[in-house]
Amino acid sequence: MAHYIDHPLIKSDSIEARLYQQVLAADVLKKGNTMIVAPTALGKTIVATLVAADRLDKVKNSKILVLAPSKPLAIQHESTFKEFLTVPCSSITGAVKTDERVKRWEESQIICATPQTVESDLLKGRYSLKDVSLVVFDECHHGVGSYSYVYLASRYVKESKFNLILGLTASPGSDKEKIKEVCDNLYVQNIVVKTEEDYDVRPYFNPVAIDWVRVKMSSELEKIKKHVDKALKVRLKGLKNMGIIRTVSVNKTDILRARGRVQSAIARTVNPKKECFQAISILSAVINIQHSQELIETQGVVTFNKYVSRLRKKKTKAAKSLIQDPNFGKAIYLAREAEKHGLEHPKLKKVTDIVKKELGQNGQTKLQSERYVKDADQKSSKIMVFTQYRDSLEMIHQKLEKEGIKSAKFFGQASRDGEKGLTQKEQKEIIKAFKIGEYDVLLSTSVAEEGIDIPAVDLVILYEPVPSEVRMIQRRGRTGRKRSGRVKVLITNGTRDEGYYWASINKERRMKRQLIDPEVLEELNSNAIERMENEKRVKVLDPAPKKEELPVVFADTREGNSKVIRHLSEMEIDVKVQAMAVGDYQVSDEVVIERKTAKDFVDSIVDKRLFKQARSLMEEFKRPLIILEGDDLYNGMINPNAIRGSIASIALDFGISIIPTRNAQDTAAMIKRIAIREQSGEKTPIQIRTDKKPVNLWEQQLFIIESLPNIGPVNAKNLLEHFGTVANIINASESQLQEVEGIGKKTATNIRKVVDSKYLYFQNEIKEKNYCRKTEGNLTINLPNLHYVPEYNIFQLQM
Repeated sequence: MAHYIDHPLIKSDSIEARLYQQVLAADVLKKGNTMIVAPTALGKTIVATLVAADRLDKVKNSKILVLAPSKPLAIQHESTFKEFLTVPCSSITGAVKTDERVKRWEESQIICATPQTVESDLLKGRYSLKDVSLVVFDECHHGVGSYSYVYLASRYVKESKFNLILGLTASPGSDKEKIKEVCDNLYVQNIVVKTEEDYDVRPYFNPVAIDWVRVKMSSELEKIKKHVDKALKVRLKGLKNMGIIRTVSVNKTDILRARGRVQSAIARTVNPKKECFQAISILSAVINIQHSQELIETQGVVTFNKYVSRLRKKKTKAAKSLIQDPNFGKAIYLAREAEKHGLEHPKLKKVTDIVKKELGQNGQTKLQSERYVKDADQKSSKIMVFTQYRDSLEMIHQKLEKEGIKSAKFFGQASRDGEKGLTQKEQKEIIKAFKIGEYDVLLSTSVAEEGIDIPAVDLVILYEPVPSEVRMIQRRGRTGRKRSGRVKVLITNGTRDEGYYWASINKERRMKRQLIDPEVLEELNSNAIERMENEKRVKVLDPAPKKEELPVVFADTREGNSKVIRHLSEMEIDVKVQAMAVGDYQVSDEVVIERKTAKDFVDSIVDKRLFKQARSLMEEFKRPLIILEGDDLYNGMINPNAIRGSIASIALDFGISIIPTRNAQDTAAMIKRIAIREQSGEKTPIQIRTDKKPVNLWEQQLFIIESLPNIGPVNAKNLLEHFGTVANIINASESQLQEVEGIGKKTATNIRKVVDSKYLYFQNEIKEKNYCRKTEGNLTINLPNLHYVPEYNIFQLQM
């Protein structure tokens, strides 16, 4: 007879009392910040529920934040916590409107959310983490680099009055350094590893049998691959003769490193040799050929042919030379002929045979009829097929449909090649239909590897192995949840499939060894504890200054996805995010900053955005700046002299200073310095111009008056209250203007100058439009109604 957890916040008879889950929860509550590493279906979410219930019971009026890397998983967690707990639960994702997110945060005690959405809301000051007593990082192996988990953990530790962190994952990775990074970033002090071999887990674990199914490449595919190999060999020999690579026995990683070396050489050279650009083009072609090899070996001619069609649309020299290559061209011809005659990769027949056999084993008649199984618990086989490529997904789908097998395609939200991605609603509907038996097979790309609730999948078929142990574990975890599961992995003999198979196996073994190594665990734990203590020490010794004392930086909403705003908030800056018409960051009425990464700067030269943006900056602000972020400015295909010429033009022709920074953090530090410098004196409100026009009459009046020189929101309001109308302000004399509080003689003079002066065309604009030319000190005007005013260095239009 089953026993259930008895707790005031847990619904009666809802959570089965499993000893190992209770021990894990007690460990977290006793030892502090913990990462639980356990296979899928062992109930890590139940452990999080037990910990959450205890925290809410002990820390009154607190909240629990459960973070998940995808919207479907966040909503799935919301459903789980609602099922088990008696407290208000809700979800927060980017699909929820801003006001509704704030309302849900205020009214709920359990909030399940995507990290990017919470980060954005925190940066915009919509709510805080001070009352959060537990943060659960699901799939916590994402907590590396600049992923939102990293920022949220750091902010939580600094902001919360009573913090506790719980990380959940089935696979933190095989790299010791990555595991250390996750622990360090998420302040993990304790790692607990549970495996299917543990005595207390074994009674609840459904074994998963793995079968490696080998297939042999057909002679047709061998012929196609032979011609592709020849095209590759020619280019590799050329690269070796140029001294770019030492040997023709190279893999994709070697080629990417070689390309990086050539790009660095181009960046270091004032006048790069043509051979450098030639080498870049050849290396790009090699990368394309290596990908083609992989498609032929592991996917088939249909996927290869679709890839070739995309190559034809590219305008690069590498793509054009490849299409025109006689060897590669022969491969293209043979692949087309093979597709015409219905010749495909042997995997396609194998996966079809496996599916047909699986469905026939249970005595089902789905292959002959349209009857759907409506009972999700009925003993009917549910099959998932994973493949890397959407093209292969479509190919398998069509094959199964021809065989009378009902299958559904499941992929991401991004559109590609005219095929729209699936919306979140469509994804839900497909999963629901699969659960109730409307489909026999769910065909999926990597989007379903992590966090999709698909219980009772009996068989998972991997169309190809993947070299990542994390992804292999995630795919395998789709089966064996309610009963014993099986996995079949298709491997083409003598191809990349075999290399990927051994890579994933070895990485998984290494991961398990490291996670049970006492020395490794002690090192990981000690590092996290030290960092945690440092954060607490800083929190105590350096109390945060009041918000009104902080420098103010206005950031454009389009910068929300950059990490600069995150770093600014960490540097004690009052960041205000709103739509801006010009620039990315504004620190005063005169200074606006346009931030460009090295890649964006080069792209804006190519698509001719750069000078349009520079002109807008110059016209709208007295002292505009451009921050150029990154060290890889010259690591592209564009000639470095073209980049240098553009930088010179921005500085000399437009008079805009360019400040280099190394990365997003360095950019944030520079913006902070500029803000402090601009705001070191008496603080005045910063006037922000947006694209949105005022709606109400009084807003329109304020908008007009704020456009006057040195007039911000406060002075505009004072002027309107004093004079009553816009017309009275425009007609007021300097002395009358100075009667208003905050309006000095200089401001009054500038206002009268703007109001009384004739409309003038500036010299730079006239030059750009070829209205004039200057030769040997003599200026020639091409328009009869313009004359030059030398004392002001401007052109005046005669009406």
